Amino acid sequence: MTGAPRTVRRVLPAALLVLAAAGCTEPGGAAESVCAYVVTYADRPYLDSADTDFTVGKKLGTATVPECDDTPNDPEGAVPEGRVTAYAVEGTDPAVAIAVGDTPAEAILMKVR
Repeated sequence: MTGAPRTVRRVLPAALLVLAAAGCTEPGGAAESVCAYVVTYADRPYLDSADTDFTVGKKLGTATVPECDDTPNDPEGAVPEGRVTAYAVEGTDPAVAIAVGDTPAEAILMKVR
């Protein structure tokens, strides 16, 4: 990204909401476990945050999104391990919070858990 970092005020992208909040139900209606949206960066786990008022800083590197299989009887329900770009959050130590996304404009805030 060129120029000054931009301030991001947005809701979570739909795909991340599906990962973080969508549950599956069994035929009888009982809910199964749901995978939280967690990433690992610099050997620290980060959990998505509801905060939407933050400023994306410089690119830090790559964060890992762990595999999620909250529907073990559905081979199409598994989400493989992935990678996402990690960015600094202006005024915050990366040991406390980072932003992740394909671009700075799409980045969401993640806080160490």
